[in-house]
Amino acid sequence: MAKQEKKPGESIDSVLRKFKRKIKDEGIMMELRKREFYEKPSDLKKRKAKAAKRRTVMQQRADELH
Repeated sequence: MAKQEKKPGESIDSVLRKFKRKIKDEGIMMELRKREFYEKPSDLKKRKAKAAKRRTVMQQRADELH
């Protein structure tokens, strides 16, 4: 659980900015969006396969450049 305490003299805007950065780094928002709707197991497999293929293609392109 992300927690950000306000220090004396610190503005609310800076605390909010730090909090948003912390939840982004921890991946909380990404996890929340992922769990927002039910995803069928077959759709999950398709999405993961597509991501794996994309990673492979990007790695091959990067290898070709070097």
